[in-house]
Amino acid sequence: MSGDLLLAGVLTHLERLVGFDTRNPPRRIGPWGIFDYLREQLPGFRCTLTDHGDGAVSLLAVRGAPVRVFNVHLDTVPSSPAWSADPLVLRVEGERAIGLGACDIKGAAAGLLAAAQATTGDAAFLFSSDEEANDARCVAAFLGQAHGFREAIVAEPTGCEAVLAHRGISSVLLRFRGEAGHGSGAGALEASALHQAMRWGAHALDLVEGESHQRFGGLAGLRFNVGKVEGGIKANVIAPSAEVRFGFRPLPSHDIDELHSRFGACAAVGALERYQETFRGPALPAGDVAEAEQKRLAARDLAEALHLPIGNAVDFWTEASLFSRAGMTALVYGPGDIAQAHSADEWVSLEQLACYAATVRGILAA
Repeated sequence: MSGDLLLAGVLTHLERLVGFDTRNPPRRIGPWGIFDYLREQLPGFRCTLTDHGDGAVSLLAVRGAPVRVFNVHLDTVPSSPAWSADPLVLRVEGERAIGLGACDIKGAAAGLLAAAQATTGDAAFLFSSDEEANDARCVAAFLGQAHGFREAIVAEPTGCEAVLAHRGISSVLLRFRGEAGHGSGAGALEASALHQAMRWGAHALDLVEGESHQRFGGLAGLRFNVGKVEGGIKANVIAPSAEVRFGFRPLPSHDIDELHSRFGACAAVGALERYQETFRGPALPAGDVAEAEQKRLAARDLAEALHLPIGNAVDFWTEASLFSRAGMTALVYGPGDIAQAHSADEWVSLEQLACYAATVRGILAA
């Protein structure tokens, strides 16, 4: 099959995949629709469909006896009012394919289908639908069974370069306690839960700046963001409570539990009513410093064996780290640029789609 015919197949599949509404939230994704389409396009594959509940559905499609699995998520972020046309209708304009999820990451799913249809060799695809919810039920369930795979290639927008390392992720809910009273009171500075939250924030920023010297695989420092602060009643009432939601993205060499202890200690004694980690994803590669470096080298060897160009480490998180934590050699590889992901009029270049599909076709035909 020529490159032009392969790309035409990718775009045909991508048009159909974009047309299925898999926005997450609201997570109204069931074991039909897009999954029916996938099974129809994979004759000769042994397909196992699993509904994990709450919009988390996975499809494992296997042909032959492969040792490597390609993983791609089918859910997308919600569409914003800034879209210039229907986000669920694929548009090809110039050298761009525009549509919700085209870049993140239905373009890769379309490439897998086209490559599978152009080959007959061993292949395994794990399609999932819960990545955008920070609720990795699909991959966790897959890894919790005797699957028999040793390697995983996870699709995310990496510009068709193999990514061997990325940051972890942790999200946290803090609740500060205060004592309501009149804002003119002498004790307002200490009694206000909002003041306690602000003091915590200043200390937390100092902590993060103190990590700027840390390095791993081309990444530097600790990423940190306070995303939401709520509390108080009005300007002349001491805030009886306050809530802060923050997140940080550690290096593979960071100890996440130690960082949580240090962030918690940034609050004054007795100020915190609650410190709750709401989501955690390990870094890639997963493990302590020595183990992570060993796994990074194994992923490099895999990329070189598959003739994949190796790119830089990235700051965003992917589910490749879950495969790595489970002991598999894992890397991230997919079409598109992360700068286009989650944006209005999201797009992926035709060149990237063609490159990805051709590469996967070559791997499956080897």
